Amino acid sequence: MSEPNRNDRHAARMARKKALIDAAITAATGERGLLVVLTGNGKGKSTSAFGMVARALGHGMKVGVVQFIKSRTDTGEEAFLGRQPGVEWHVTGDGFTWDTQDREQDIATAQRGWAIAARMLGAPSYQLVVLDELTYLLSYGYLDADSVLDALAHRPPMQHVVVTGRAAPHALTELADTVSIIADEKHAFHAGVKAQPGIDF
Repeated sequence: MSEPNRNDRHAARMARKKALIDAAITAATGERGLLVVLTGNGKGKSTSAFGMVARALGHGMKVGVVQFIKSRTDTGEEAFLGRQPGVEWHVTGDGFTWDTQDREQDIATAQRGWAIAARMLGAPSYQLVVLDELTYLLSYGYLDADSVLDALAHRPPMQHVVVTGRAAPHALTELADTVSIIADEKHAFHAGVKAQPGIDF
C-alpha cells in the first residue's frame, strides 16, 4: 500500500473514532460524587489513590485520608501530601494482622479508624475521602459491612471516595461507580528485592 493511501485510511479511522468519542463525551452530562474502588493483588492501589489526592489538591479541594491496617508513618506520601494545606491525614492501624496477632485489638483499632472515616463521610466539606486498605476490614469482619456500605451510599452528593485494598467484597464493588482490578503479574519482592523508598513507601 502506498504511503498516501495508508495516511488516508489512518485519517478516516481516526475521524470515525473521534466522532464516537466526541458523542460519548457529549452524552455524559451527569455530575456527582463518585465511589472508586481499587482492588486486586497487584501493586499500585494506594499509589493510584494518592495520585488522586494530588489531583484534587490541584483543584483546591479539601481531602481526608484514613489509612487502615498500616501503622508506619514514614511513607513518602504522608511526608509530602499529609503536610499540604487542605489535607487531613490519619494513620489508624497497628500493622498487618500477622504483626499484631490479636483479633480483638485489630477490631478495636479498626473501629477507632472507622469513627474518623464516618465523620469525614458525613461532612460535605471533604470533597475527596481516601479509605486506604478498607477492604481488609470488611473481608475480615472487623467492621459491620452494612453500616459501612450505608455510610458510603448516603455520603454528601458531591463527595468523591476512593477505597483501596485486596479482595473487595462484591457488595462494595456493586455500589461503586468505578472499579479497577490491579493484577500482580511480576513484583521485585518475589525476586528478593526489599521495599524501596519512593517506589513502595
